[in-house]
Amino acid sequence: MSSGGLELPPGDTGHEGGDSAEVPPGAVSLARPMEIGAELDWGADAWSEVRTRAQRAGRAYIWLNLVEQRLRAVVAAVLRPIYEPVHGDDWVVAAAGPAGQEWVQRAVAVREVSRRKGYLLDPADDNVLSFLTLPQLRELMVQHWPCFEPYFDDRRDVELALDELEVARNVVSRNRALNEAVLAQAERASSRLLEILGNGAGVPSAERLRVDAVEDLVGDRYADVVSVHPDRVRLQRQLPAEDLFGGARRLDAIGIGLNLLVQNFSGRRLVRLAESGCRVRLLFLNPASSAVKRRERELGLKKGELSRTVEMNILHMRRVRSRLRDPGAFEIQVFDETPRFTAYLVDGDGPDGLAVVQSYLRRARGMEAPVLVLRGGGRSVVRAGQDAETGLFQTYREEFESVWADSRPVS
Repeated sequence: MSSGGLELPPGDTGHEGGDSAEVPPGAVSLARPMEIGAELDWGADAWSEVRTRAQRAGRAYIWLNLVEQRLRAVVAAVLRPIYEPVHGDDWVVAAAGPAGQEWVQRAVAVREVSRRKGYLLDPADDNVLSFLTLPQLRELMVQHWPCFEPYFDDRRDVELALDELEVARNVVSRNRALNEAVLAQAERASSRLLEILGNGAGVPSAERLRVDAVEDLVGDRYADVVSVHPDRVRLQRQLPAEDLFGGARRLDAIGIGLNLLVQNFSGRRLVRLAESGCRVRLLFLNPASSAVKRRERELGLKKGELSRTVEMNILHMRRVRSRLRDPGAFEIQVFDETPRFTAYLVDGDGPDGLAVVQSYLRRARGMEAPVLVLRGGGRSVVRAGQDAETGLFQTYREEFESVWADSRPVS
C-alpha cells in the first residue's frame, strides 16, 4: 500500500492474521458486527408501542391539519382583500410587517426550495400563505385583530384554543410520543376552534352527537357507523339518553323491553317531547309470547321475570300516552317474532337521523351487549368500481317498518 493510503489497524488477537501484529499508536480498532451486540429486531411489545404512538399521532395530525387549513382560509378571506390590491402576490409579506419579517422570509425561502425540487404538487399551494405554520397564522390574526373582530366574539377564546393545540403540534411535528391526555385536549381544542371559526360541517345530527374529524374523513370505510361501544353503560357516557332523545321530532324503537328509553328518559320528558310535536312508535316484544319465555331461559331468569318487566314498561308508556292531547301521535304495538335486535331510530326520516342498535346475545342482558351508533341522513358508501351502497341505518329502519307492519296495537 502506498504511503498516502489508508492503513486499517488489525483486529483483536485471536483472529487470523491478528496474533502478532501490534496496533499503531493513535489508531482506533474497528469493531466487527458480532462485537457490537446491537439488537435490531423489535419484539411484540415494541411493535405494540409504536403502533399506539402512530395511531395517536395520526389522529392528532388530522385535527391539526383541519385547523390549519381552516385558519389559513380565514386569514386569506379577511386580509387578502386589504393587502392584495396594493401589494399583489406579496400581500402576505406586507401583512406580516416588520415584526414578522423573519418568519415570513423563512416561509418565502421554503416555498422557493419546494418549487425547485418539485414538492408543490397542487398549484393552489404555490403561495406564501400555504407555508405558514399555526403559530404564524395566529400571529397574523393577533396583529390584525381589528380586522377579524367583526367575525368573532372573543379573541381570548381563539388564543386559548390555539395555546392548547401547541403541545400536540410540537409533539406530532417531531414524531415524539403523544399521551392520551394531550390527544384528548388537542381534540377538544380543535373541535372548539373549528366551531369558533365556522366549520361548516353541514351535518344536522352533529347537534345530537358531534361529528368527529376522523369519522368525517374515513367514514366511508365503516358505512354509517359512528362509534362502537362494549356495552350500554359506556354508550351512555358519550351519548346520554337526554342527548339522544331530547329534541327529537320522530322516534321509532323496537326491542324486548326498550329499557334505554323507558328507564332512562322520564315519563314527564316523554310527554313534553310528544306535546312538542314528536311522533313516537314503540314496538315491544309481546310479554305473553313464547319468545319471552325462551329469552328468560337463555338469561337464566326466573319464570315470568322478564315478561313482568316488559309488562311494566308497556304500562308506563300507556300512562304517558294517556296524558297526551293527541294519543294517536304516540303509538305502542307488540310483536310475537323472535327478537333479533333492539334499535332506537331518532329522526330516521330526515337528514339528521341517529340510531342506537344492539344485537341480542344468548347469555348477555341488553345492558351488557355491544352497541353500534349509526348516523343516518341518507349517507351512502361508494366503493371503487361499484354502485353506491346504503348504510346500516337504512337497513335497520326497513327492518323496523317490516316488523311494525306485522305487529298488533296495544289499546
